[in-house]
Amino acid sequence: MKSLRVLAFNWRDIENPDAGGAEIHLHEILRWLVGQGHSTTLLSSSFSGCRPNVEIDGVRVLRRGKWFNANFALAFAYLRELRHDDFDIVLEDINKIPFYTPCFVRAPVLAIVPHLFGTTVFQEASFPFAMYVYSYELVIPLVYRNVRFMAISESTKRDLAKRGVKPEKIGVIECGLDHSLYKETGTPRDPKLVLYLGRLRKYKCVHLLIRAMAKVRESVPDVRLVIVGDGPHRPQLEDLARVLGLGGVVEFRGHVSSEEKVSLLRQAAVVANPSPKEGWGLTVVEANACGVPVVASRSPGLVDSIRDGETGFLVEHGNVEQLAQGLVEVLVNKELRERLSKGAVRWASRFSWEGCARRTAELIEQVVEAS
Repeated sequence: MKSLRVLAFNWRDIENPDAGGAEIHLHEILRWLVGQGHSTTLLSSSFSGCRPNVEIDGVRVLRRGKWFNANFALAFAYLRELRHDDFDIVLEDINKIPFYTPCFVRAPVLAIVPHLFGTTVFQEASFPFAMYVYSYELVIPLVYRNVRFMAISESTKRDLAKRGVKPEKIGVIECGLDHSLYKETGTPRDPKLVLYLGRLRKYKCVHLLIRAMAKVRESVPDVRLVIVGDGPHRPQLEDLARVLGLGGVVEFRGHVSSEEKVSLLRQAAVVANPSPKEGWGLTVVEANACGVPVVASRSPGLVDSIRDGETGFLVEHGNVEQLAQGLVEVLVNKELRERLSKGAVRWASRFSWEGCARRTAELIEQVVEAS
């Protein structure tokens, strides 16, 4: 493939304190493209204390606007600063409100979709704002009717197809994994340690996990839950833990470094994810690579990243009893835990960021050639 000039849009960049799986995914692709000799520019929103223009792993990052107006601010930034640049391809990461790039960019667009909110946005936001986001998603099939899509799971592809995007326009490329960081080392584990990794927002349903822990403690009295991550729902979750008498059981660790995160994964007996919807579940395969089985909701995205009975267990979303039962089974049954751990490592070995980026580059080449 000839050297390309690539422009990407995402609400956050990898250094944003609120960056998550979607930001890691896009950054790994852009970083790999730089290593192959391509030029990459990322437009993203600014955050407190950030520099407006930086270079990260060879990726030129332009931070414009704020988190609450990025869908407008980044469009204006493109028109003001970049519209005359001769980009070969635009990658739009649709993981919040769409930017509607086909309406204003000159180059062909590849839409990268981790997942769409759909009705789950009403669990998180006030009705007016939720309706605003929901309405923006409704017209995706119209605005992006001439655009190729890249979904990160079969669940996301099915969601897009149900909304009216033609299935033949949707490619599926799963996320990768940094095996130099996430790997099993054989260090001793705490058989009573449950771990949660993720943002603390209403729609993530961490309250279900805390309620489940009250039931888990009936069978495993000295069980502990460490919650890694932060977010606006944390005070309510801390209150819930206190009300349920779990103040000494549930620990809120907040944001941690990658090294501390991996250290916790190598100590944990099981990871839990009660979310009603994920794009893929990057933390699932990260945990699996460290030999940790996962008990999670039978939800879009998680049904793709978890092999039920082989790398962990899937339970009915919202069923606290089933979630607690799944966790207890892994905690008390050492033979089962070790079998799931081996299956988890085998499953995670299939995924790499290089493989993800190479397949994405092939899709980019198809889009460029067809334009």
